[in-house]
Order: sequence, then C-alpha cells, then structure tokens
Amino acid sequence: MALVQIQETPLWKKLLSYVGPGFLVSVAYLDPGNLETDLQAGANHKYELLWIVLVGLIFAFIIQSRSANLGVATGKHLSEHCRMEYPKPVNYCLWILAEVAVIAADIPEVIGTAFAINILFHVPIWGGVLLAGLSTLLLLGLQRYGIRKLEVAIGGLVLVVGGCFCSVMVHARPSAKDVVTGMFVPKLNGDGATRDAIALLGALIMPHNLFLHSALVTSRKIPHSFHAIRSASKYFIIESGLALFIALLINVAVVSVSGSVCSNPHASSQNKDHCEDITLESASFLLNNALGNWSSKLYAVSLLASGQSSTVTGTYAGQYIMQGFLDLKMRLWLRNLVTRCIAIAPSLMVCIIGGSSGAARLIIIASMILSFELPFALIPLLRFTSSKAKMGAHRSSIMVTLLSWLLGFGSIGINIYFLSSSLIGWMTNNDIPKTGSILAGVVIFPVMMLYAAMLVYLTTKRESSDSSTRGPQQSTNNTPTTDTTGLEGGTNFSSTQRAHEIEVVDIAYA
Repeated sequence: MALVQIQETPLWKKLLSYVGPGFLVSVAYLDPGNLETDLQAGANHKYELLWIVLVGLIFAFIIQSRSANLGVATGKHLSEHCRMEYPKPVNYCLWILAEVAVIAADIPEVIGTAFAINILFHVPIWGGVLLAGLSTLLLLGLQRYGIRKLEVAIGGLVLVVGGCFCSVMVHARPSAKDVVTGMFVPKLNGDGATRDAIALLGALIMPHNLFLHSALVTSRKIPHSFHAIRSASKYFIIESGLALFIALLINVAVVSVSGSVCSNPHASSQNKDHCEDITLESASFLLNNALGNWSSKLYAVSLLASGQSSTVTGTYAGQYIMQGFLDLKMRLWLRNLVTRCIAIAPSLMVCIIGGSSGAARLIIIASMILSFELPFALIPLLRFTSSKAKMGAHRSSIMVTLLSWLLGFGSIGINIYFLSSSLIGWMTNNDIPKTGSILAGVVIFPVMMLYAAMLVYLTTKRESSDSSTRGPQQSTNNTPTTDTTGLEGGTNFSSTQRAHEIEVVDIAYA
C-alpha cells in the first residue's frame, strides 16, 4: 500500500494534494442533526442567529486545525495518544465514551437518511435505516481503490447538499441585507433565542470529528523534517478553512430558507404549525406547501446526501477509535461491519417500535449525549497540542493555546448548560410522579459529580513521563532537525515504524 504522494510543483497541485481530510470532516457540520437545528433556528428567529453559525464555524476551524496539527506533527492520532498517556482504566473509559459518541452522532444521520428515502421512495422508516447501513458499507468499499476515491465521493455529496439548499434558497428569496446583518450583528431577541443559540453551538462540534481529523491527515506522505511538517500543517489549515467555509455557506442557506418561509406574512395556518416545531420529516411538508413539490424533493435529496456522507465519516471515525484506544488489529471489512451494526442498532429498534415520532425524539436524545461527550475528546486534544513533550516546536503558540482553552471551556460550559436545561425541562414537563422525579434526581446527581471529577482529572493530570509518548530531544542549538528517522518535536519512530502504524488502520491509500 502507498500513501498519497504530495505533488511539490506547481503550488496549486501541491495544495490539491492536501485537499480531502477537511472535506471528510466538514460533513459533520452538515449532518441531519445540524440541518434540523438550523431549520428550527431560522423558523423561530428568521436570520437573527446567523452570527451564532459564523462564530460556531470559526471555533470549529480553530479546534479542527489543532486536531490536524496533532496528527501531522506526531504521526499518531488522538486516540493513540490517549492510549499511551492515560492508565488503562481511564483509557477504556474514554474508549467507551468515544464509541457512545459515534453511536449518538450516527443516530440523526441514519434517521435523516431514512426520512429522505421515505420522502423519495415511500420506504418505511425502519427499512430506510437498513438501506442507510447497507449503502454506507458500499461507499466505504471505495477504500479498496484508495482514500482519494472516498474523498472525492464525499466531496461530491457535500456539493449536492449545498447545491440543493442553494437552489431552494434562491426560490425562497430571503433578504440579502437581512442575511448579512444577521451574520455580523449579534442579537438574542425574542423567546427562546438563548436556548436556540445554545442548540446551534452544541450541534456543531462533534467529538468523533476530533479523533477523525487527526487520523486522516496521516494519509499524506510527508518528509520527516521540521520544515516539511510546518508546511504540511499550513496546507492542512488552508484546506480545512476552505471546507468549513463551504459548510458555513450551506448552513447559512438552510437557516435562510426556513427563515424566509416561516416569516412570510401570507403563510398558511398549516405552515405556521410546522414552523412551530420543525423536524426532518415535517420540513418536507413545509417546503412542499410553501414552495412546491420540487423543493420538497430537493430537500430530500440534500438530506439523503447529508445523511450518507456523515454516516460514512462516522463509521470511518469508529474504525480509528477502535484501533487507537485498543490497538486492535482487525480486517477492514469486519471493522466496518462491527461499527456499522453497533451504530444503527439503536435507530433501528426505535424506528420499529416508535415510528417516525420516536425517531424524532431519538435525535434530541442523541444531541444531549453528544453535549455530554464533547469534553472527553476536546480536553485531551488541547492538552496534547499544547504539550512540548509531544509536539516539540510544533506545539500551539501561547496565544493559540489560550484562545483554544478559552473557546474549549466556553463550549463545554454551553454544552453542560444545554444538557442541564434539557434534563430539567424533561423532568418538569413530563407527567411523571413526584417520587419518580426525586429518584431521577438521586441517580443524576452522582453521575454529574463523577462527570465533573473526570473533567478535573483530564484537565489537571500531570503529563506521562513514558518516553514512548515523547518526541526526540531538542538539539542544544535549537536548530530544527531534518533527520528522516524521526519527527522533530514529534513521536520518534522510523519510516518503517510509521508505515506499520498506518497498516494497523488497514486502509488502502491511493
């Protein structure tokens, strides 16, 4: 097998060689869960929360660039670093949490795909879940022909999502002035604006994305020298910025569509009812009533492309998580099958038992789980990328470190608030006996204490002194090394060892 060869000249060809990982990562910001949150934010507040989308994608860019930098500088991805850094009990706990995050992220993706298949072909929701799992395995089969083929396929699906929603947006005719104002003038007016803003931010950052990006960048054949690693990091930042900029435009289009349709003073009472509580399924009826049947079909096509692309990358992330935390060597097809079956099982059971309404509720539960899970990927990432022992000269600068931690704790606080308010709302708004609420509180309180203790441990733990997690020592004259047997400031291993690490992942790169 071979890595993706970097074309040194001309400059555009070199940049093109790096294009791919960022687009695979960007689909998590366009998954059906995000689309549903965007549609509801537009319906409730028109264009006023577009600035939240902009801030969220800027934050995502900063965090994803740290993830890419970790993989480029050390040659190991985030889950591998966790395995080497933490004691076995903590490592296994982080692995279980990461697997749960993959399953939770996959729930809206699979259900969104099932809704799209139902709208287009009238297949039952549970049947759509099974087809979503099968088609994902077929797409992942493209790995046999090299990672570049898979990257092109996912990039094509991203463009389909963008093209469909931009077409609908043109017909919906949102005010360009109001859209620009919403993006750059912060407002939190009206009932539920704060809640919807928090939901928008909470839906953006996916824990499994941090594991995935640090692994995908190792698919490029980069010389083991200081300047080559620095150059690769720069190009991956540019590539991630481009991919996330496209994701930003698509999110803006989604919010603008629902904002325009639901703010129409001539909207029917039925459309107004749909705008009150938009789901992935009801959005189709809303667009059909407001803009015509063609818009409903375009929405379904975009939902199908969104669900398929995000389930592929979610399964891909699950492979790296399993390999990294457990150092598990497993055939590619078997790992795909295991991760896919684990991921679609909850969605399939809920769709069979509860139908479309149960599937819609499951998406809300999944978003709560992802909010709970985020710190267990984000804190280790920020610790490792600011570590001189692991990153050497490639560690984050003081300014970037401070900004990353500030944004990280802000995101964690927002997600904890979202999780807490959702739980309290569920306990107070459900018709459950008072004793049931007390018992729920008795169970939840110790879990939250354990949660807080785990976050404190991950944040304050002293760095491991195990030499296997450290890069080569810096030379006394601070001159970057160009020795091909190690990464300056990264993990000290030869090209043969590096190839072995990539073979463990068992993916045929083009």
